[in-house]
Amino acid sequence: MTKRSINYLKTGIFSLLFVGMIASCKHDDNDTLNFNGLADSYTVERFEVLNISANTSGNITWSINNIDVSQSSELEFISPAVGTYPLTLTIKNNGNINTYHSKIIVEKETATYTKYISKVLEYRPAVGQFVHDIPEYVSGNTANDMLESARKSLVGAKSSEVTLGGFGGYVVFGFDHTIPNLEGRDFKILGNAFFGNAAIDPRSGSCEPGIIMVAYDRNKNGKPDDNEWYEIAGSEYFKNTTVKDYSITYFKPDENKIPVSGNLGWDIDVEYIKWKDNLGNTGFKTRNMFHLQSYYPLWITDASYTFTGTRLKDNYYDQSGSGAYWVGKSYEYGYADNAPNTDEASNIDISWAVDRNGKYVKLPGINFIKVHTGINQEAGRIGEVSTEVSGAYDLHFQ
Repeated sequence: MTKRSINYLKTGIFSLLFVGMIASCKHDDNDTLNFNGLADSYTVERFEVLNISANTSGNITWSINNIDVSQSSELEFISPAVGTYPLTLTIKNNGNINTYHSKIIVEKETATYTKYISKVLEYRPAVGQFVHDIPEYVSGNTANDMLESARKSLVGAKSSEVTLGGFGGYVVFGFDHTIPNLEGRDFKILGNAFFGNAAIDPRSGSCEPGIIMVAYDRNKNGKPDDNEWYEIAGSEYFKNTTVKDYSITYFKPDENKIPVSGNLGWDIDVEYIKWKDNLGNTGFKTRNMFHLQSYYPLWITDASYTFTGTRLKDNYYDQSGSGAYWVGKSYEYGYADNAPNTDEASNIDISWAVDRNGKYVKLPGINFIKVHTGINQEAGRIGEVSTEVSGAYDLHFQ
């Protein structure tokens, strides 16, 4: 079975990443060496992935500065720092040992990069009390108009919040370079989570975890293809309380039958938007007096719409016992809007990515991120649990 491996070389104050397809060490006796050697040098810009293929049978070892970094048929190299790195390829075949030398030259990029989000590709929130407010909806806006509003909110250093609504609501965004998968955590997603001063658990408060998906643009077509998405396996991923392929459908309400004033308040749940899931459950998203606009996106004309993805265990509970103080527990790692922006838990490691079977994958880096609300819960006076995203950036970019 072929699998991917990842190797790190620490050089000075930065890291180099090498990823490749592991070649089997078993070969037939009549395997022959059919390789024309390496080029004198390879040149690549910072934050770009360089692919070098040995295109031969045998036991292969790639080395940088005399340090073995991979035993692979193909080497994928990415660096966030300018420099020249001696490269050695050793191939053992039928008792013969062949050694090839080259170097990799990493140059400053010709484009102007930013560590922040540079594009927003999709925005489709689920129902929620902040829909139409963040970002603002203007009567007559289309889905494309709201996507443009999400772009204005999230792109660049001066980003602001967008709501994803209840479970499943999502946003997809990208960067102008590949964020490298280096040692440690690689990128940060910003949200509006905070820990409550009165919370008994010091890591509880307003925490609304969102599931993170990542994609490496392997075919270089400038968009995330379906087969390029992988889920970040956070602290709850392998627990039996986490539901994979959870699906929920929201039904458009008759706004004329919903009270908009009078006895609405924090302590009174007003059944508003009906939902059902693929586990046979049904329920309602509630409405409160502080948000009287439609919670169902008005630019979506369908009578219902559906989301599917990983669902986390409910994380909010009534600490007061009287409904007066609800708090959301922060999960340990691996989710968006799960901890304050200054907390390590808002930093994400690309090496946590898994495929649909829950098997870890080894990516050289990522170009795109998708976040969807991971909780389907009504938290009393707080209302629905809804992930908010207010930006993201590359932790390696200097």
